[in-house]
Formats: sequence, C-alpha cells, structure tokens
Amino acid sequence: MCGDWRSCRNLAAGLLLVLIGCGEHSAAVRELTVLYTNDEHGWMEGMEEGQGAAGLVDLWRDREGFSVDGPFLLLSGGDNWTGPAISTWVQGQSMVEVMNAMGYDATAIGNHEFDFGLEVLQRRIDQAGYPHLSANTRWRDSGNVPRELGILPYTVKEVNGLRVAIVGLTTTSTPRTANPRHVASLQFEDYEVALRAAVNELEARDPDLLFVIAHVCMAALEPLVQAVADLEIDLMGGGHCNELVAKRAGDTILLGGGYHFTAYARARFRYDTARDRLLEVQFDTRRQTASATRTADSAVAAIVARWRSQFQSTLDQVVAWSDGAIDFRSDELRQAVVESWLRWDRDADIAITNAGGFRTSLPAGEITYNDLVNVMPFENTIVATQLNGATVMAALRSGGRPVVAGLVRRDGQWVLSRTGEPLVDDRIYRVLVNSFMYDGGDNFQVIAGADPDGFDTGSHYRQPFVNWLMELQTSENSPLRLSDPAVASPTL
Repeated sequence: MCGDWRSCRNLAAGLLLVLIGCGEHSAAVRELTVLYTNDEHGWMEGMEEGQGAAGLVDLWRDREGFSVDGPFLLLSGGDNWTGPAISTWVQGQSMVEVMNAMGYDATAIGNHEFDFGLEVLQRRIDQAGYPHLSANTRWRDSGNVPRELGILPYTVKEVNGLRVAIVGLTTTSTPRTANPRHVASLQFEDYEVALRAAVNELEARDPDLLFVIAHVCMAALEPLVQAVADLEIDLMGGGHCNELVAKRAGDTILLGGGYHFTAYARARFRYDTARDRLLEVQFDTRRQTASATRTADSAVAAIVARWRSQFQSTLDQVVAWSDGAIDFRSDELRQAVVESWLRWDRDADIAITNAGGFRTSLPAGEITYNDLVNVMPFENTIVATQLNGATVMAALRSGGRPVVAGLVRRDGQWVLSRTGEPLVDDRIYRVLVNSFMYDGGDNFQVIAGADPDGFDTGSHYRQPFVNWLMELQTSENSPLRLSDPAVASPTL
C-alpha cells in the first residue's frame, strides 16, 4: 500500500516507466507559467505614469507571451484594494473589475481585504471572476472556513492539461493589522495546521502540482516550507511585506511579487504527464519600469479611465504646492498631520495616530487631493476620548509606532505643549485618536478599555490636514515647508 496521493502517483509512474521505457515524451510534456503579484493596493493607475495595471498586462504579453486562455496562472498574494481613491472610494469595486479584466485566476485574502467590513468583502468576492482563498481564516464560533462570505480554503484549476491545487493563507497578524471590529467574529489559525488540513482534503482531487498563495511575509514562509516539506509543495507565494523574491527553498519555489504592480515574480514549470513527474522549474523576478510610451492593454486602460472620470474634478483639486517630494516616513509629515487635528479641535489636549496610517509620499510641485488620499487611504475617522495620563502613557508604549501631538519630552518627562505642565497619571485629558486605533488596531486596545464611550466625530482622519494645507495657500512662490516650526506646530 502507498501512504498518500503523492506516493501512490509516484508508484504508478514507476510502473509506467517499466512499460514505456525511459526518456522524455514530448507529447506528454506540459508547460505552465505562474505570474505572481501581491499587495496591489488599488494602484491600477500606477505609482508613476505607464506603471499601472494596463501596462503590466502589455509587459506580460511582450515578455512572457501571456494570454488569458494560454498556459498561465495569474495569482495574487492579497491586499488588492485599499490605496488610492480610485479604489478606496468605491470600496475596491473598481479594482476587482480591473483584476477580472487582467485575467487573475486566484488571490489570497489579505488583512486589508477586511477594511470595509464582511458585507463588502462578500460583495467584492461575488463580483470577482476568481476565487478568494484562505484556509486558515475561520469563524470563531464554529471553526469553519467562512464559505458563506465566499472565502474558500483552496481551489483546483486545470491549465494546459495539468491539475493545479491552490491553497490560500492569511497572515495571523490580521486581528492587529485589520480593523479589529471587522474581524471580531473570525480567527486566523496556525499556518501549518490549516495547510495540512487543506492538503489532506485535496488528496481525492489528485493534483499534478500543489501551490500555496499566502498573504504572509517571507520570514514566516521560509520556516513553514521546512515544516511541511513532506507535503511536497511545488510553489509558495507570499505577500504582506512587499517583497520581490524568486528562490528555491528545498523542493519548493518561493515567490514574492513586490507591490503596487511595480513588479512581478514568475515561475515556469515543465511537467511530464505520462510519468507524473516535474521535469524543470525556471523562476525569476521582473520590474515594470515606468513608461509613458508603452502600449497599454486597451481593455484594462478603458476600465481605469472610466473609474478615474467619476472622481476627476475632486481628485485633481490642487491643495498645496511643494518644491520637493515629502517622504511619508518623515517625522515632519506625520507630525504635521497629527498637529492639524489639534488645530481642528481646539478643546483637545493630545492627539495620537499610528505610523501605519501613512502609505505613500507627497510629490514635488502641485499636491492634489488625490495625492493626499494616497498618503492616508484608510476609511478611518477621528474619535475623541477621555483618558487619564496613565492611560495615555500606556497607549504610547503599546505599539503601532505612535505619532503624538500636544505632548513633548522635556527634562526626561512628557509635558503638555500648550501649558508646559507635566502629564499627570490621574488627570483626565481630551485625546484624539483614529478609529482603527480605538477599535484596538496595532495593539491599542488600552484606549477603548479606558473609555468605552469614545465619541466618533465622523471627521475623516485626513480631513483636518487637507483643510490646514488649503488655509496655508502655498504656491510656487511660497512653497510648503513642513520643517518650518511655524508650520509643523501651528498656533492653537
């Protein structure tokens, strides 16, 4: 007796070799190319002109001979939607339409697929012409995969005469890196446990190749590959950490497709169906260089243009002018944003936001509303809380790389910027936070625990910054200077 579907298949292949002899039989050799992206985050237009979804399809056709009905699997490692306004403002609907047109075959569920709640996630999955996979996402009360939402643990695709099983995984950090309110009814199981259960179910389907697409960083995937070496996984793709990777780990090919359609990873398999044997795998990564002259795929380009036209007048509104690009990781930008909250709410003592709420940099020259949406793309609002000084200190230590306004360090202690008085443990302060933090994201659970009646102001977390920039009336002759103390710390 053979122990599992792989060993049974190999035994059959050995018997077949006795009958037909050795050597490669060209009629039975099938090729399959995987094109892999992840963390697209709604960047259908591209971070630079000519670097978007339409240009990438054209690049695939030119470099890979890609066609939707050819021997290709187009796979994503998740986080498809949240990013620029063209996707975020319609809760990912436009991005799913683009990915349908591009020909995606499957995507993993990323943590940001939950950004708009479970009902919206279900609508997006219903809209998609490709499955959304996550074997380790389970209902907390039953332990079952939430198939009611459209999430599947795996799928099996037949391409060029090959049966390919594809299992999905979602980062176990999702309860911290998605809005906790949206995933409270879900749990995210250990990768190995979920993967073994899925592969066990797939035995009856007798796949030729076994792939995993995971919204999981390489630091976690590499030890996972070693732990499940006995499952003989042919390919494992990652996501979440925006890594561009193509390498072999044991007998498994590891792929990471970069981010925002700026690159992709590729693996080309040659498989002998007569001998049930993988003959060869070639793999590499390729970048999509920005090119305004590249011939974009017309169908995809038309979809992008249609969605863009819906928001054109609002998104193209010029808000400010800068004589240099402003990095989204800069202290000046982050500080200016959170300071603008205190300018907006003059009764507040302190404002805190998380560094993860900043996603892209501001360009040199004209800064449009669209640019500001790209910097702060999430649908977070500002919540006003009543916290004592001890809770404020606990929040600043709890994680999420907090950015704080209204407090400064002086002589080794925190003091209020407005009065110069030290923070007092048992004194109550009006503290502004974003709704993601208030719901416990990035380990900020202490805030709602101390004030469960926080007031959601309904103001988007980017809006005070937008208002402030417009008030400054910057121009080419009077550009924005976030490093200027008079700008970075507005008078309250």
